[in-house]
Amino acid sequence: MAHLEIHNLVQRYGAHVVVQDVSFQVETGHIACLLGPSGCGKTTLLRCIAGFEEVAGGEVRLDGVSVSRPGFRLPPERRKIGMVFQDYALFPHLTVDQNVAFGLGQASAAEKQARVEHLLALVGLQGQGYKYPHELSGGQQQRVALARALAPRPQLILLDEPFSNLDVDLRERLSLEVRDILKEEGCTAILVTHDQHEAFAMADEIGIVAEGRIQQWDSPYNLYHQPANRFVADFIGQGVLVPGRVIGEHQVRIDLGTLNSVSPVECSKGCGTCNGARAEHQCQVDVLLRPDDVVHDDASSTRARVLNKAFRGADILYTLELTGGTRVLSLVPSHHNHALGEEIGIRLDVDHVVAFRSHQPADLPASRIPNLAR
Repeated sequence: MAHLEIHNLVQRYGAHVVVQDVSFQVETGHIACLLGPSGCGKTTLLRCIAGFEEVAGGEVRLDGVSVSRPGFRLPPERRKIGMVFQDYALFPHLTVDQNVAFGLGQASAAEKQARVEHLLALVGLQGQGYKYPHELSGGQQQRVALARALAPRPQLILLDEPFSNLDVDLRERLSLEVRDILKEEGCTAILVTHDQHEAFAMADEIGIVAEGRIQQWDSPYNLYHQPANRFVADFIGQGVLVPGRVIGEHQVRIDLGTLNSVSPVECSKGCGTCNGARAEHQCQVDVLLRPDDVVHDDASSTRARVLNKAFRGADILYTLELTGGTRVLSLVPSHHNHALGEEIGIRLDVDHVVAFRSHQPADLPASRIPNLAR
């Protein structure tokens, strides 16, 4: 059953539309994520769900009950929603125990203590309840903030960039721990972030947001391997769009060879069938190649020149240039340490063919071709 339903939501500030006709739903017990660049509207969406803002159009429903629509907004405190903020928002004059117990309201002292002890054990802070927030690390403070949000057993947890103040290693580790905690509590949750690593680590499903719209709502796997448009292809993971020519309904040719697609390759508008078409009439497409699609192979006759390299410990990410000038990325085990300017053998190993029509008009920017991975 869907715990949260968003129907055609619109939000604007004056004449500026921030959220445009957004619809999605989150099943009970699932963790969803709104992922996108700064200023795309994802935090505004979260605030509308929380009830902090009126909506200009559409509707927000919790367990089938309308809580926001034009002219009506159920107050945040009546929505049974917990919030975890970017800056933790802990009360500095209260101990950890007192912070976690703050939202327990009319519960007895014994019930409060039992709930606090359970949650502190759950978030790995057992025995730390006597401390004050300033005596804790950033990661510990974030755990306290999560425990406080979970304490009153909310129906929905909203997390607004909760790990952005932490270093990269702690951010990735804590995101996995928070997922386990939310699953153990059986919570429905929505995470807002601009960091795809956090999103992939935590979320069952992700909505890619750009210019106030959901570009694709899908699993992390499908977002990476089956992006719905150029923006999603560019924003998720790493990759390069290379020119190609459709030579059959399920085949496209690029400089590195011919790719076979399980599904039909998207052609230019008005193309008709590409089967048997003369070369000058065959459809031009842009094909997405991920770094793992281009495999280093010393025995291959296809050669590429090393333009740049980024050492990543176990792997090196190479930027390579083919004879015809096409540039691709390749992720190679780091014991293959090649010099700039050196030619190496490569071959394709593409499981998912992703192609977009060339010169396709779009409201969003097309994918960039980097000289090195972002």
